Amino acid sequence: MSEKILLWPGEAPYSSFSPGQAQPSLTPFPAEGSRGAMVVCPGGGYTHKAAHEGEPIARLLQNAGISAYVLDYRVAPCFRETPLADAKRAIRVLKAMGYEKVGIMGFSAGGHLCCSAATLYEEGDAASEDPVQRFSSRPDVFCPCYAVVSFGKYTHMGSREALLGEEKDNEEMIRRFSAECNVTQDTPPAFIWHTAQDGLVPAQNSLQLAMKLRDNDVMFELHVYPLGHHGIGLGSDNAVASQWGSEMCRFLNGLGFGK
Repeated sequence: MSEKILLWPGEAPYSSFSPGQAQPSLTPFPAEGSRGAMVVCPGGGYTHKAAHEGEPIARLLQNAGISAYVLDYRVAPCFRETPLADAKRAIRVLKAMGYEKVGIMGFSAGGHLCCSAATLYEEGDAASEDPVQRFSSRPDVFCPCYAVVSFGKYTHMGSREALLGEEKDNEEMIRRFSAECNVTQDTPPAFIWHTAQDGLVPAQNSLQLAMKLRDNDVMFELHVYPLGHHGIGLGSDNAVASQWGSEMCRFLNGLGFGK
């Protein structure tokens, strides 16, 4: 495993709102000859990052010939835009490294971050003195895994409260961070999966997202597996849901992420 890549050459934006947290970084798991790379966002309710949704997922991608980079994004206490700033910067960093395709995936609250990056992206700033900022932060694909897509009706309140803090009931902020409200015809393709049994983050999150993508003629693949608790990661003990990994890698390779 290579050394971590710091996202910014100096202090990251919003650092004063994230006391005691390390500067955001990427841990690389490169696959030799891959044309594409994925940013991996572990879940954790915006309070921590679950280890089983980081390196094991990156290894899955790496073994399929797709480079992966685990994002150490900042969590509460932080300004509400901080994790999104980290995710957008991570996408730009990988583009600046020369990858032809760059995507983002995430689990639970990390899936929320993944969806936010895919629907709230920014164009590159051609006049920036920072060459990384000249790249667009729009991913070429996003893969939300049992994700907190919405901060509305079917949300996970812990994630909403951790990210929005005192603004947790602010309708403008709830809408901003509800990906289903921000899908357009320019939203990138998606691979989406959930389990019908998820009792913490209802599958309606993924269903709502899929419906909005269909309404906007955006390509997607959706899997709702019948069994499996929230946070199953690779799902190694679930013969049916564990198929998501190979299905996603097939999807990504079809988009040109492999060798």
